[in-house]
Amino acid sequence: MRVLVTGGSGRVGRMLRRGWALDPAQANVVFVFQTRVPHPYDILWDLLDPVPAALHAAGPFDAMIALAGVVPRGGADLTLNTALGAGAVRAAAVLGIPAVLLASSSAVYGTALERGYREDDTPAPLNAYGAAKLEMERACARLALEASVACCALRIGNVAGADALLLNGAALRDGAALKLDRFADGLTPLRSYIGPLTLGDVLLTLVRAGIALPPCLNIAAPVPVHMAALAQAADFPVDLVAAQGRAHQNVTLDCGALAQVHPFAAEESSAAEMIAQWRRVADPQGMA
Repeated sequence: MRVLVTGGSGRVGRMLRRGWALDPAQANVVFVFQTRVPHPYDILWDLLDPVPAALHAAGPFDAMIALAGVVPRGGADLTLNTALGAGAVRAAAVLGIPAVLLASSSAVYGTALERGYREDDTPAPLNAYGAAKLEMERACARLALEASVACCALRIGNVAGADALLLNGAALRDGAALKLDRFADGLTPLRSYIGPLTLGDVLLTLVRAGIALPPCLNIAAPVPVHMAALAQAADFPVDLVAAQGRAHQNVTLDCGALAQVHPFAAEESSAAEMIAQWRRVADPQGMA
């Protein structure tokens, strides 16, 4: 099986490729990575440009995992997410790739529900990033239909090691601590997370499912995790502060649909396992 992965040089992409390299069970899968940064083993290509000859020569491909996107940083043009997603779908059509797994975000849902969001809940993003990812989903769904390419938008929760909590914790100076909201029941925010090795396994399960996938799918470990548990598992000091104003305690995903196609081990929902996975695939410099 041959899989084209766009965004191979991004934070999540780097963790995934290290994880796949560590797993002997993936020896029968050939990954070809796209990047915009020169790398001796990758295909140098900007998704906004035509498909290069090198990519035609590297195929054929059974599926594409489209990770390339713009994350919310100062001055980032989040509207480029739609252009990058569309570039991936168009490339799939040109290369004859039957299925695209398109990395979206749980941010498309918003924070209105106390229960876990399901795929059939109406998205109501609260920020520009969530709105940009939702627009990407819709534009790519239309384009994929026209191009006869199966496209599944992956509404991914927090990936351990690519999330604000753990990255901020890793950057703490001596004597500093992470600040976490404490709610009336004494608990900290509850969020949907997934370890990077588990994410790699999930993506390969979905690749092997081929075109028999829904238009969108929530991606996270089955059981949400408290942020204090993650910080404790990572040995990060924490200061708890009383939650104020419109702070949301529970923002989670219902991953029942995913569990129907991918078997999870119980420990994959634990903070300790997620932290262990992050440390296995972290950069030597300590950043994901």
